[in-house]
Amino acid sequence: MKRTIAIVAAAVLTVAGCGGGGAGGSGNRLSIATGGTTGVYYVYGGGLAKQLSANIANTQATASVTSASVENIKLLAGGKADIGFSQMDTAADAVNGKDTFTAKQPIKAIARIYDNYAHVVVAPGVEATKVADLKGKRVSLGPANSGTQVVARRMLEAAGLNPDTDITKQQLSINESVQAAKDGTIDAFFWVGGLPTAGITDLATSKPDMKMLDTSDVLAKMQSTYGQQYVSLDVDMSVYKLDGTVKTVGIGNVLLVPDKMSEQLAYDITKTLFEKKTELSAVHPEAKKLDVKLGQEVTPVELHPGAARYYKEKA
Repeated sequence: MKRTIAIVAAAVLTVAGCGGGGAGGSGNRLSIATGGTTGVYYVYGGGLAKQLSANIANTQATASVTSASVENIKLLAGGKADIGFSQMDTAADAVNGKDTFTAKQPIKAIARIYDNYAHVVVAPGVEATKVADLKGKRVSLGPANSGTQVVARRMLEAAGLNPDTDITKQQLSINESVQAAKDGTIDAFFWVGGLPTAGITDLATSKPDMKMLDTSDVLAKMQSTYGQQYVSLDVDMSVYKLDGTVKTVGIGNVLLVPDKMSEQLAYDITKTLFEKKTELSAVHPEAKKLDVKLGQEVTPVELHPGAARYYKEKA
């Protein structure tokens, strides 16, 4: 965890002993592992922390800045976080002990919450119209231990490129990628996130001649290799105050918890998530997509029994 942002005034800045065991004499201190500060996970996680603190008795929740999906799962498994945002593909790898993960990770799902959009952003003046055109260029794949990097590598491979040799690879956060694109020190960068992502809004505002690549040509290969967890989504570029629509690869997002979390605490978290949809939507519009039916679609990750109890009550 790089640094922790207090969401409520009384929240502590260090998370000593996470609160996965349920309410005790000193209450719950919940750490929410999110992502970079200009990404949706961080904004959404801050809003969730505020609602959990206000609506679960004796609970103080904080949102922490991380590299996102892969790191978040490692934090959950290591007892250093209680709730974590993740892309579905990374979560699937985690429970199957594949690719980034050498063993099956002890995690369960609370809910599927919204879909991520793959952004392949090209700096002004750079000639590229599809992913394969990034060959020989300076490209950020996202930070190490991020879901963005997992998707970026798979997209490049689907386009016939070797991520380690066919590009000049960098591993920058969304904040760093945006600044590097402004400065002209990279030609393109990958970002996988919700709409709008604040960092890309910032770039589009200062560099309206930036562009996003249509990535629909790599989808079929990604689906044949990794399954139907990757889908086709359209980005209405008006969310970034730009013109047109861009077709890209989409992937679901899921909220995860350690499998040892108490059933009651997992139930309370799930209940708060859905019952405070209006308040969360005011923090970020992606929360408007919260839906009890969609929330249960977390395969191959298993629902935590506490979350499953909440969904059963709502059936």
